[in-house]
Amino acid sequence: MRVLVAGAGIGGLCLAHGLLRAGVDVRVLEREDDPHSRYQGFRIVLNGPGLTALRACLPERLHPLLAAVTGPMAGERRVVDAQLREVRRLGAVDEGTATDRHVLRRLLLAGLGDRVEFGKAVVGYTERADGTVEARFGDGGSAIGDLLVGADGVGSAVRRQLLPEAEVVTVPGNSVLGRTPLTERFAALVPGFGTVVAGAGVSMLLGRMEFRRPPRLAAEELAPDIRLPDTASYLRWVVMLPGLAPAEPKDWAGIRGDLLALLDGWHPDLVDLVRGADVVNSSALTVRYAKPVPHWGGTRRVTLLGDAIHPMPPSGGQGANTALRDAELLSRSLAAVQRGEAELPAAVEEYERRMLDHGFAAVAESLERLPDFTPAR
Repeated sequence: MRVLVAGAGIGGLCLAHGLLRAGVDVRVLEREDDPHSRYQGFRIVLNGPGLTALRACLPERLHPLLAAVTGPMAGERRVVDAQLREVRRLGAVDEGTATDRHVLRRLLLAGLGDRVEFGKAVVGYTERADGTVEARFGDGGSAIGDLLVGADGVGSAVRRQLLPEAEVVTVPGNSVLGRTPLTERFAALVPGFGTVVAGAGVSMLLGRMEFRRPPRLAAEELAPDIRLPDTASYLRWVVMLPGLAPAEPKDWAGIRGDLLALLDGWHPDLVDLVRGADVVNSSALTVRYAKPVPHWGGTRRVTLLGDAIHPMPPSGGQGANTALRDAELLSRSLAAVQRGEAELPAAVEEYERRMLDHGFAAVAESLERLPDFTPAR
């Protein structure tokens, strides 16, 4: 059995590891030219089934490195005003771990070698009469496999062909994502799990990414064959507001100027947090979510995973966890096929039905929690 995975994000790479552990031939097709082609995002939370799924797919030799390059995630979630006076509490959290998306992706690329092919944008597919599927590339090439998995994100070309009626909604308003090197002063802004700053028409979400060990140094000691980025601990922040016009990521000077004008009169620690942001890793952010879709039925050789089918706002902290959960569930279903214990169409359909249930439940939870993080108009 050969599986083609469109997209080398954390969900697609986690699936590839799970399939390799099961002895399945897998090929990951990524539209980017190399692992460093674009900004990869920010701190994410791994917890519950998502963290369990990641560990189940990742080779055991990499588990100590994963633990070393994550950070603590526990404590109270609090809401403060623009002068850092506490307004209310959202409840304590005492589970999970924090990780940097770029560091995690580099860790997941380890051990996959030439199974990950960059510069291969999957733009569509053809289900063939012999029961295989052909993935078509933007450069005119193609690849044939027994199953194509669309793990190609919120703009998924695979989803658009498989489910042209599926709807992805853009949340009104605009957001700006930034990160600032972690200092003792800025660490005090997030004494627990996270902090929400509720200003007049502006909300700021703060989260700490404090690595237990510097990723590059941890890899040199625990897995010398792996090179991780030299990423330092930082404070991740997101500003959500209804009125700021979207801007290109490269126009960070303009974005920062607009933000600083909006934050005029805010506590100096918050103003300096924005002023000191890392230019390369700060940008405009669009928040989207998918409307639920029923199972599409039939015995297809194409399926979907993660943001390609159920993108969600970051307010629930479950986007990455759900993608990892999808990956582990699909890898287990396909492992049963590899062992001769199940037929491929039935195994894929069982995965899809379970994935749709837990995936859109996570979307609903994220939407329910979104008002806690959005500014009052």
